[in-house]
Amino acid sequence: MRIPALHCFLAALLAAPACVQAHDYPTSERVTYVESCIHDHPGGHYEMVNKCSCVIDRIAAEVPYDDFVTMSTASKATSIGGERGSYIRDVESLQVQIRKFRQLQAQARKSCLLDDPR
Repeated sequence: MRIPALHCFLAALLAAPACVQAHDYPTSERVTYVESCIHDHPGGHYEMVNKCSCVIDRIAAEVPYDDFVTMSTASKATSIGGERGSYIRDVESLQVQIRKFRQLQAQARKSCLLDDPR
């Protein structure tokens, strides 16, 4: 009677990691993110590579790549001045995505012990 319970427990234990796997981001996107992060956070190169890699890994665990592209693009585009930038600033759904992305980044930085660059 104890053997089937053990088998069920082991099967559940082995299946658990599949639930927490990160979304698949292209390597080039991860490298670009890490390079930008290192540029924004002065410090020892090896330390920043590890911390910045941790941040993008945390983000990848939370959102699919297509959502990441949408959120990060909108977040970067808010700094565009004039009429073109007003499109991003005036669309509430994009503002929601921007807030979500910034919150996600802040949580990832905190969990990876990376100080906010501001």
